[in-house]
Amino acid sequence: MEISTARINQVKTLLLLVALGGLIVLTGYLLVGNEQGLYYGLGFAALGSFASWFYSDRAALSAFKAQPTSRERAPELYDQIEVLSDRAGLPMPTLYIVPSESPNAFATGRDPNHAAVAVTEGLLKLLSKEELDAVVAHELTHVRNRDTLTQAVAGTLAGALTYLGRILTFGSLYFPVTRLAGRRGKNPIVILFLLVIAPVGAGLIRMAISRTREFAADEGAAEITGNPLALVTALEKLEAMAQKVPMHGNPAFAPMFIVNPLSKESLVKLFLSHPPTADRIERLEAIAQAEAAPSSPEAPTATEAVAA
Repeated sequence: MEISTARINQVKTLLLLVALGGLIVLTGYLLVGNEQGLYYGLGFAALGSFASWFYSDRAALSAFKAQPTSRERAPELYDQIEVLSDRAGLPMPTLYIVPSESPNAFATGRDPNHAAVAVTEGLLKLLSKEELDAVVAHELTHVRNRDTLTQAVAGTLAGALTYLGRILTFGSLYFPVTRLAGRRGKNPIVILFLLVIAPVGAGLIRMAISRTREFAADEGAAEITGNPLALVTALEKLEAMAQKVPMHGNPAFAPMFIVNPLSKESLVKLFLSHPPTADRIERLEAIAQAEAAPSSPEAPTATEAVAA
């Protein structure tokens, strides 16, 4: 039986999240050196996941000073998103506008019933209606696929693991905490793992999750709008302008945006959290070509063309 690309992406994401959780459990074991350390790691991962489930949306929106917007304040935009939400089979998300000239957008929220879509003022000025439709549809696909929760959990766990390593290995300022690690906390192998291997591994896993979900969201936008080339032109504009007018904010939230919102100097720190725009455009153009081709029993579907 044929397995869809969406199902494969979901399995990949689940495995990557399991790997990230496993990295935290391994950290606990290395610090304590026995079975109790595994429980510490499990507890830490569970606490981080629970916190991100409840508070990640508020943290992301406040980090970029996003303002809730009603239908009265932006009737055309509100109606536009309402129509796209209906096509996607989703309830209308809460609409936010970010007071920034950098063109970008992101979605957040723990599930479709608590979702928010945020667009910047620069995005509204830069894109045509069709391009804006495509960008919003991309974000709605993230909501439909529960990517907003996935990215929040991944980001929280990766960030917490990095912070934990710093606390447990940098000396006297955190002496009551470092005592928990005992002599193992002074082991150079354990320190190397906490300061380098674990944070880099967590960042790479988070990058892989982001790449997988961005490609799936692009495909979902093409499905919702029926116009994959509109997202192509939108991505081209966003890629060019986002680097000329980067946003200032917490890098931990950068993978949530449709394109990297920070300057290229930050890309090393972000582990290239977004797939190359050229690759995304290539896939969208393949979808457009597949949709334009004469239909026949032998003709591949758009999803099959992208997967190939």
